Amino acid sequence: MEANRNSEESKNLLEIRNLHTYFFTNKGTIKAVNGVDLEIQAGKTLGVVGESGSGKSITSFSILRLIDDPGDIVDGSIKFNGEELLDFSEEEMRSVRGNEISMIFQEPMTSLNPVLKVGEQLGEPLILHQGKTKEEAWIKSIELLREVKIPEPENVIHNYPHQLSGGMRQRVMIAMALACEPKLLIADEPTTALDVTIQAQIFNLMNDLKRKHNTAILFITHDLGAIAELADDVVVMYTGEAVEKAPVEVLFSKVSKFSHPYKEGLLQSIPKLDVEVEVLDQIDGSVPHPLNLPKGCRFAPRCNFATQKCIDEKPNLVEVEPNHTIRCFYPNKEQRDGK
Repeated sequence: MEANRNSEESKNLLEIRNLHTYFFTNKGTIKAVNGVDLEIQAGKTLGVVGESGSGKSITSFSILRLIDDPGDIVDGSIKFNGEELLDFSEEEMRSVRGNEISMIFQEPMTSLNPVLKVGEQLGEPLILHQGKTKEEAWIKSIELLREVKIPEPENVIHNYPHQLSGGMRQRVMIAMALACEPKLLIADEPTTALDVTIQAQIFNLMNDLKRKHNTAILFITHDLGAIAELADDVVVMYTGEAVEKAPVEVLFSKVSKFSHPYKEGLLQSIPKLDVEVEVLDQIDGSVPHPLNLPKGCRFAPRCNFATQKCIDEKPNLVEVEPNHTIRCFYPNKEQRDGK
């Protein structure tokens, strides 16, 4: 079994094991990421889904070593291309960020520099990481804008961010992230502020670029519908922990008898076009405060199936079928519904 796992890990571009990222505040320690394992292969998309406060974004910032005080990565391993990123110096990490690993942030207006033209911002990583001249970087920047399907890139390259629409700014962010042809692209809620038509265009663009460049994508979102569109594998997170991990077709399967109650709640809260409802389903309660987490299962206070065991004891992440793990004492839906 161990030999098989080592063989699988050798194929992974990114391997995160037992990651713990904590924030040390005057009121106590916030365990934002608490023992997470992730892996992504080249050319694959891993979707990480969960409500706000589940630890999704902190996981991505941990990969890039962008955790500021009072936060710190206190334990675990982050291997990229077989190298341990936690052993890298800050100078070595700067050569990785934007070059081998790039990130698309949630809101481009806060990520793009408002006083620099699009061409200047696109050219910066090309000059810094690839040693291109300003003229070479300018030509390459036009090619990048064309690749992300921005019309008239020769004109857009002279624009400032505020002169572009939300969808155009997001495409510029994707072009910047792809400038150095990274092996891993981290997309943190990349379409949150966009309407559904533009969202669909961005999803299609990301899929096209993945196929063309064999780029691995870590896609972070609260939207299971988006996960179904983009992901090959999925991790569902809750209060800093993975509660379910599975290939996307297994996670959404109506045939599989295994599922975490939290994932079920997320699925049921998705609006359905073929069903007329007055009130959308929702998960009762809210995510617990990170300084006052439940003793046992973190989801127990919101779970309709919780027993005293769930309240008193913390479940482990257990494999319920091949490549499908769940952190729950009652992962079998049929048995759970009959309790």
